[in-house]
Amino acid sequence: MATRADAGARPARRVSAGFGLIGPRRERHTLPLAQLESLSLPVGDDGVVVGADSEGQPCVVGFSRPDPFDVVLVGGLWTAQALALRAAGTGSRVAVETGRPEAWAPLVQAAGGGQPCMTLCEVGRVPPQGPSAGSPVLVVRDCGMRPPRGRVSALPWQAVLTLLPYLSPVAPRLLDKADLAGVQRVSPPEATKIGQILSLPATDVESLSTLGDGVTLWSNQRSRQYTVTQPTDAETGLLGNPRRLD
Repeated sequence: MATRADAGARPARRVSAGFGLIGPRRERHTLPLAQLESLSLPVGDDGVVVGADSEGQPCVVGFSRPDPFDVVLVGGLWTAQALALRAAGTGSRVAVETGRPEAWAPLVQAAGGGQPCMTLCEVGRVPPQGPSAGSPVLVVRDCGMRPPRGRVSALPWQAVLTLLPYLSPVAPRLLDKADLAGVQRVSPPEATKIGQILSLPATDVESLSTLGDGVTLWSNQRSRQYTVTQPTDAETGLLGNPRRLD
């Protein structure tokens, strides 16, 4: 016979073998098929924001990838430094190979909030960086119009960005093998030559000599995109306003 104490006792909770106590039960979350199109998430490409397109939408380049990635920028130091700073902000280690360390030193000191995320290297003396999926690397080669053939090269998880201030004799070879090419304002003769190398239409060739500061035409074998790089307040404090010439 059950006692009063037994009758007033709380019922024992059921136990699911191997999974502990069974928790509260909820109805399943469902969404009518007609409302499915309204469900969206603000997910974009993973990488570095190189600028915005004509509609103001951000354009992203994924420098950190499991395949070697070579980028050539025919443009100004300001853009190369902005990209290096943004790459460091995404968690990449940045090695700068340059013959003008005085131009990079303030940026290197300010990047990473005191963490050694950006380092300076002499031309031809970039040590092995040991890139990996957990520690990707961007090597920026700021070695003038005729960058020498150095030990550094694109590797899995190690992208190389070569900066050319103008179209030099070595530029056709570098642009031809690049996975991505960026071109800022150049002279009309340079624009014609670049158009031949990159197979650009006549409208793009004509526009290359009239681009504003901070505007870049990015091109690969599949597509072309003009972007405008707008600096953040922190970037303006470090780098100043966008400019093509240094």
